[in-house]
Amino acid sequence: MTRYSADILDAAACALPWEKLAGCNILVTGATGLIGACLVEILMSREHDYNIYAAGRNEERARKRFRKYSDNPTFHFISYDVCSELHSDVNFHYIIHAASNASPVFFRNNPVEVMKANVYGVANLMEYGRQHNMRRFLYVSTGEIYGEGNQVYSEKDCGYLDCTSPRACYPSSKRAAETLCVSYVEEYGVDAVIARPCHTYGPHFTESDNRVFCQFVRNVLHGEDIEMKSDGSQMRSWCYVVDCSLALLYILLKGENGNAYNVADPTSVFTIRQLAEAIASAEGRRVVFSNPSDAERKAFTNISHAVFDTTKLQALGWSVSGEWKDKLAAMVEEERCTSTK
Repeated sequence: MTRYSADILDAAACALPWEKLAGCNILVTGATGLIGACLVEILMSREHDYNIYAAGRNEERARKRFRKYSDNPTFHFISYDVCSELHSDVNFHYIIHAASNASPVFFRNNPVEVMKANVYGVANLMEYGRQHNMRRFLYVSTGEIYGEGNQVYSEKDCGYLDCTSPRACYPSSKRAAETLCVSYVEEYGVDAVIARPCHTYGPHFTESDNRVFCQFVRNVLHGEDIEMKSDGSQMRSWCYVVDCSLALLYILLKGENGNAYNVADPTSVFTIRQLAEAIASAEGRRVVFSNPSDAERKAFTNISHAVFDTTKLQALGWSVSGEWKDKLAAMVEEERCTSTK
């Protein structure tokens, strides 16, 4: 068993009020993405009497990722694009909306589609949920909504976003989607909670995902040095995907209606360069630097400092254990095992 697989089982064994899910139908959108897939794995790893509906656009990827559940009657895949209305006869008691393209290249090339997906996705799922006995809606937002600033961000803080920059398509539309969530709470009495994950890393990322940690892992697994296109001085809060996914379950089952919660490992605050050096060093490689192209530069975020306070989340009982370098190693190990299958 890989470290990642063991971490999934440990997360599934955590003491949460799982009885709230008994007999329920749980919809997870973005189920083939980094966080959504991990959530599905944790939920399916428990002895359970609920149904998991994993929704995504890529049926082939879902079939490969979830093949071990193919004969499990509690697992269902739904081919669904959140930009469209949801047509189903299932009452989804819990909706975890984790669908969102997080690739900087997509932000650069398709900013209109990014904005539409983030806002329309919430609207379509909220409308379906409130007409089909939904008990709670969990929106997976992003820590990017805070924008640029030098402080450690708590949930009531707000930094600067240049709304005239197309790169703002992602954080701006996530901000709007959060407001739409709490507007449904206020106007229609919907129960909704919001998670704001920091930069989250883990295995099983898609082939097209060009976030920095994905590029770094690909480099070392190909026997290459890690190539950086900036000085890597940007300071970030980070979180291992299993820790992040477990945090989402704490928010789903214990969070307060209408509230947002930062999700970050308080012991994992370091620069992008430090991330690259840790991954490279563990695999006997170097970090090298080169100049970005104009196209690559357009995908960069201007946010130089993104560090989050998680006091509110920890008050729900969530915590992390283990060293972040060990979790990076678990990610690389899992990717290596996956690539050889």
